[in-house]
Formats: sequence, structure tokens, C-alpha cells
Amino acid sequence: MTARADTIRGWGFAAPALVWTAAFFVVPFVVMAAMSLATLDGRTLIWGLHPDNYLELASKAYLARAIVVSLEITLTVTVVSVMLAYPLAWIIAFRIPPRWQRLALLLAILPFWTSYVVRSYAWLLVLARDGVVNQALLGIGLIDEPLTLANTRFATVTGFVHFFVMLLTLTIYANLVQLSPNYRKAAADLGANAFQTFRHVVLPLTLPGIMTGAFLTFVLCIGDYITPQILGGNTELTVPQVIMVQLGRRADFPLASALAVVLMGLVTLAYLVMSRWLRLDRL
Repeated sequence: MTARADTIRGWGFAAPALVWTAAFFVVPFVVMAAMSLATLDGRTLIWGLHPDNYLELASKAYLARAIVVSLEITLTVTVVSVMLAYPLAWIIAFRIPPRWQRLALLLAILPFWTSYVVRSYAWLLVLARDGVVNQALLGIGLIDEPLTLANTRFATVTGFVHFFVMLLTLTIYANLVQLSPNYRKAAADLGANAFQTFRHVVLPLTLPGIMTGAFLTFVLCIGDYITPQILGGNTELTVPQVIMVQLGRRADFPLASALAVVLMGLVTLAYLVMSRWLRLDRL
């Protein structure tokens, strides 16, 4: 009876989370997947098991291109963010005295305190033809006329990296501070130089933090609508932007649902690739 009572008590504690997950994730996803197999006859929604929407994704160039653009931007942002965040996390963890590390982390996460939309528009002003970057380059004579930086993929990637470097810094820092200094000392005693110690000891032990941050970056970046819309200037459409076009202009819910299912599939694939290293408990 005790084991059964413990089981019932455990299910009781888990029930709110399970109900929440079912109501706000499982059920909406099932409805979305079912709608992706429906078709439109004028304004009439016809339910069924029709693969037409997925065939349209493969046959129409702009839809396939949106998927490719989303992947290219997301992978670029993830790689660049990791390359910038790791040195920053290393400096905070090992070069800044412990009494100042909290202040350093506070300064690192300051961008999180600003509205997401405000940050995007701020970057738009910085990268504009008469913005800070072009004025600085013109002032020191590196260019003769303003560069086109805003409303480009470069602007979109820059806005994303500014945000996600801070997220990755936190996840990597959490791994670095848990790393015992004895590992590096032991590697040095065995004759390893600084690079060998990093490659064979530090990097493998901190890989879970890197992959956790990279996965969160991938998920948040590939599903983001605001930054590409503001900074990209509709020069290249990502999947979230195409979904909004289908919903707002065409009211094509089945095609939008099919795009969303593909987006979920990409996220699931990313999880399966990174699942070996993902340790969310290290956050």
C-alpha cells in the first residue's frame, strides 16, 4: 500500500504539469498537424489526409528557399555566437576575480533587460546608411560612400548574435566554474601545454554547456519572427515570416500549418543530433 500510495502521490504532483503540457503543447500540435493535411476550397476548410501542402513546399521555390534561408541564418548565428561566447565565459570564469564575477555576469546579461523589439530597432539605427557604423567608417576614411548594412542578412545575423551571445555565455560559464582546477594542473604535470589542455581536457568537459546553449540558440533563432522582419527588411524571407504571410494575407491555415510542422521537425532533428551532449540540469 505504501508503494501504491507513493505512486498515486507522485502522479498527483505531476498531474498539473502533464495537464499543462497536454493542453498547451500536445493538443495544439495535433490540431496543427491535422490542419497541415487539410485543404482549402476557396474559403472552405476541407479536413482529410491530403499531402498537397507538403508537395507545395517542395514544388514552390520561394517556400523551399525560406526553409534554406532559415537554416543558413540559424546555423551562422549559432556558430558565431559560440565562438564569441566561449572566450567571454572563459574570461569571466578564470580571469576575473571571484568577487567581481557576479558584476561581470550582470553586465553581460544587461541586453536581456531591454525590450526585444527595442533592441532590433536600435540595431536598425546603428546599421542604417547614416547610422553609427557608416558615419564612423566615413569619418576615418575607410569608405567613400555609405555601405548597405541594414535590411540585409548581415543585419539579421548581427541582431541575433547580440542577443544569443549572452545566453551562451551563461550556459558555458556554468560549466566552466564547475570544472575543477585540478584537471588542468594534472594535464600540465603530464606535459600538456595550454592548447593541448584546452583541447583534450577543458573542451570535452564543457561540451555539454556549449551544446545546451547552442540548442537553445537554434530553437529560439529558427522560430523568431521579429528580428528578421525588422532587420532583414523582407529581402530574404524566413519560415516564420512566410507563415505570417500565409496567415495574414492569404488566410491559408493548412499551408501555414505544414510550414510550422516542418519547423518543428527541424527542431526535433537538432535535438536528436545534440541529445548526446544536452544537459539542461547544468544551466
